[in-house]
Amino acid sequence: MSTPAIPLLLAAEGDGEFHAPTVADFFPPAIFFEGTPFEFNRIMLVRFIAAAVLLTVFVIAARRAKVVPGRFQNVIEMILDFVRNSIAVEVLGEKNGRKYFPLLATIFCTVLVMNLTGVTPFLNIAGTSVIGLPIVLALWTYVMYLGAGVKAHGVGGFLKNSLLPPGVPAPLYVLLVPIEFLQVFILRPATLAIRLMANMVAGHLMLAICFAATSFFLFDASGGMKLFGAGTFVAGSAFFFFEIFVAALQAYVFAILTAVYLNLSVEAEH
Repeated sequence: MSTPAIPLLLAAEGDGEFHAPTVADFFPPAIFFEGTPFEFNRIMLVRFIAAAVLLTVFVIAARRAKVVPGRFQNVIEMILDFVRNSIAVEVLGEKNGRKYFPLLATIFCTVLVMNLTGVTPFLNIAGTSVIGLPIVLALWTYVMYLGAGVKAHGVGGFLKNSLLPPGVPAPLYVLLVPIEFLQVFILRPATLAIRLMANMVAGHLMLAICFAATSFFLFDASGGMKLFGAGTFVAGSAFFFFEIFVAALQAYVFAILTAVYLNLSVEAEH
C-alpha cells in the first residue's frame, strides 16, 4: 500500500477524520480591534509575552548582578559572552565588536526567545513564524548596515566599495554593478527575513502534523492502526528537540550574518 493512501484509509476506518495542520495556523482570528491597523491576534499575544519575559529576565539579571554570580547570572553571562566573543569580536574584531555588541546581543536574544515560543506549552507557535517580525529585524540590520558603511566611508565611498569590486576589468562592471546592487540592497535583507520565517514555519508544521497524527491514531483510528500513534509520538518528540536546536541555530545565523554584513560595510575594501 502506498504511503499517501494510509491517512485516507485510516480516516475511513476510524470514528473521525484526520485534519492536517495548514497555514491557517499562522493567520489566527483577531482577539481585539478586528479589521483595523491595530488588529491583535494570538501571534501578537505570543510576541508580547515573549518580549515581556525577555525584558523581565534581563532586568532581574541586571538588578541582581553580583561579583560572584549564581546559576541564573551564570546562564545570562554565558549567553552574552557567547555573542560577544563568538559573534561580535570574532567577526568584527575587538574595537567594532564591542561597538556593535549591544545590537548583536539584542538581535540574538530576541530571535532566540521568539523562536522558542514555538515549542513552549500553551503558546505553541513561534513569534517569528509570520513575516512581520522577521522583516522588522531584517530592516533594523539593514539600516545599521547602511549607516555603518556611510559613516565609515561616506555615501560615495560606501557605494564604491559595495558596487565596484576591486581588481575587476572595467568592462565587467556593466554586469557586476546590477548584480552587486541586487545583492547589497535587496537580497541581503530579504534573505535574512525569509530564512528565519521559513525555518519556523516548517518546524511548526512538522510538529503539528506529528502530534495531530498521534491524536488521530490514538483516539480515532480503529484496531491495530492505533499502534501507529506510538511512532508518530516518537517522531514528534524527536522533532520537538530538533526544533529547539533549530531555534538556537537560527538565532545564531541571524546574528552572525548581521555581524558579517556590518563588517562588510565598514571594511575599506571587500
